[in-house]
Amino acid sequence: MIRVAVVGVNHIGKIHCGVYKKHPDTELAAVCDLMQERADAAGRAYGVPSYTDLRALLGKETVDLVVVATAGEEKGSHHFEPAMAAIEAGKDVLVEKPISNRIEEARRMVAFAKEKSVRLACNLNHRFTPAAAKAKRWIEEGRLGSLLFLNMRLTIRNPQEDTEWLHMRALHPHSIDVMRYFAGDVRRVQAFMTKAPGRSSWSTASVNMEFASGLVGHLTGSYDMSMRHPIEWCEAAGSEGRFVIDNVYESATLYPHQSDELTVYRNPIFGGMQGFDDTFTHRVGRFIEQLKAGDPPEAVEASGADALAAQEIIEAAIRSQQSGGVPVEVPAY
Repeated sequence: MIRVAVVGVNHIGKIHCGVYKKHPDTELAAVCDLMQERADAAGRAYGVPSYTDLRALLGKETVDLVVVATAGEEKGSHHFEPAMAAIEAGKDVLVEKPISNRIEEARRMVAFAKEKSVRLACNLNHRFTPAAAKAKRWIEEGRLGSLLFLNMRLTIRNPQEDTEWLHMRALHPHSIDVMRYFAGDVRRVQAFMTKAPGRSSWSTASVNMEFASGLVGHLTGSYDMSMRHPIEWCEAAGSEGRFVIDNVYESATLYPHQSDELTVYRNPIFGGMQGFDDTFTHRVGRFIEQLKAGDPPEAVEASGADALAAQEIIEAAIRSQQSGGVPVEVPAY
């Protein structure tokens, strides 16, 4: 049984707590939050000890995995300290996205986890759907042929205005991770952004990408769209065919170039994903599988290194926007 402590028990942290309470191979051991009232309320709700200091928790409770679900500025400024404390204690860590909104902190987290031989994962949950797995298999089976381009769109409604870069740093670890999942590392980016009426942040973005393999791609993202409509769409195309994933998990369709017959995966009504929160269950379930199997840190899927790679692309896109759309090289690892 894998004993789990969740740090940060606001909305996202509560989703995590529910997942670990239900998973047959995990036990929610404790919760932690800087706000005493919030920590105590979560402790009562889930029947576990509550703390306001992670080091105190680690000193008293037997814990195998620490989940960092804190937030902060740009959804990531409160991740660094608890993640580093957990790594220092030798615990495996699953951190919410972005791994950190500060790229130097993200680099330090990944380097420290490697130094300590600790498994560091990130909740890049959009890749952990049956639709994405099916599309990945089509690529691996050669049904698209040589990949040529990859387009991604991720749009939701978020009126927050933490900083002018909130949209890029908080939302697009997801979209960029999905793009890297299908197409690998990105070499260069070129970004153009705009601000919706009345906004102070760059709330809508267009990012051109050149991948290390030579294929090209594009990301369209926005914090200005309605949540009533599909939020995510992904298209990959090659010399033999293309696929389209609609709305994260609803369907994946393969369009062979030389045939009129399509291959379609649809999320089933019975036994399928019942809503977006199920992406947490799928992502956590895969990490727990890897922990149980004793997979080495470098084998972790959607790892801290993957999250860092996504943040490096985001920072390169920000630099491109700041320089008037000049293409920017992405650091290679």
